[in-house]
Amino acid sequence: MGIINLQEDNSLIRELTDRRVVESLPFAGRYRLIDFALSSMVNSGIQNVGIMLPDKPRSVLDHLRSGKDWDLARRHDGLFYLPAPHDEESRRRGDLKNFYYNLDFFEHSSQKYVLLAGGSFVYNINFNELLRFHQNTNADITMVYYTAAQEAAGRSTVIETAENGLVEDIAEKPAIYDGSKVSMNVFLMEKRIFVEMIRYSYEHGGQDLLLDGIIRRADEYNIYAYEHDGYVAHVDSTASYYKANMDILEPSVWEELFMGENSIYTKVKDEVPVQYKDTAVVKNSLIANGCIIRGEVENSILFRGVTIEEGVKVKNSIIMQKCDVQENSLLENVICDKNVVITKEKWLKGAQNYPLIVAKNVVI
Repeated sequence: MGIINLQEDNSLIRELTDRRVVESLPFAGRYRLIDFALSSMVNSGIQNVGIMLPDKPRSVLDHLRSGKDWDLARRHDGLFYLPAPHDEESRRRGDLKNFYYNLDFFEHSSQKYVLLAGGSFVYNINFNELLRFHQNTNADITMVYYTAAQEAAGRSTVIETAENGLVEDIAEKPAIYDGSKVSMNVFLMEKRIFVEMIRYSYEHGGQDLLLDGIIRRADEYNIYAYEHDGYVAHVDSTASYYKANMDILEPSVWEELFMGENSIYTKVKDEVPVQYKDTAVVKNSLIANGCIIRGEVENSILFRGVTIEEGVKVKNSIIMQKCDVQENSLLENVICDKNVVITKEKWLKGAQNYPLIVAKNVVI
């Protein structure tokens, strides 16, 4: 069975997560971040998926609905929503209380293994290879990691391993460095171990599943690490969200994520194709259905239903659904949230490593 935990820290990306969780952030023109973990599970044959809902679940529920677009609207198993307990039931912080209050769901499932994942990573993985690795090593817990190619800020779980993959050290750190082995918040274990971990950790005062259930009890488990050598992006800040979207414009990244054997699924919306008018000039950009382009767009991502009027120049920017950029405006290094209107002859420009953000429904 698959479990996607939506209880994640959004303190470094609050500008975009005021009314939504990180996992429901729009990404790459038509997707949401949760699509990558969920699609990888479905492509690996997982038919029973539980979604650990956050305190603000509306955007997630609206996107996933019955799970039909991921073939999870089933008579048996399928997609399940696991709500967080009310504050008066448990004042304890952290995600461990959510797992504990949904223990009956895990215990009554028929699957032998539990695959636990976060929803803020961008990747495309076949988890069947992870399962074979887990069985061959006789591990209690197998965690998936990637090797960082550059330094990055933001709290991450860094590990050290032996040559055979045995985890020798695991710790949460405020930054990662080039060459660090960084956890992707994906853990595979037998259900009996998972249930015991939740019950013991919560009943002994624990708050966080990773910290209290795994890191502090690491000596009690036989933990191995499995390396994913493909593309990985962790969206935990505004800068990392912007960079991950810009990475998608690289053909090698796009082809690995979306053009391989395993598809990434999302909520389907039937809209007309893009309309490129006579004055349109588009270079190295990703344009979703329903857009109307009369101006210039370069190195940018436009979501569904965006209108770019004549004389407009958009460069190195992310324009989300239903935005309207009116005549002779200029946008460079900008992120526009949904339903933004940029009126005539406005110039907006952010820094290359930190874009300017325009909040949802704003008129400038």
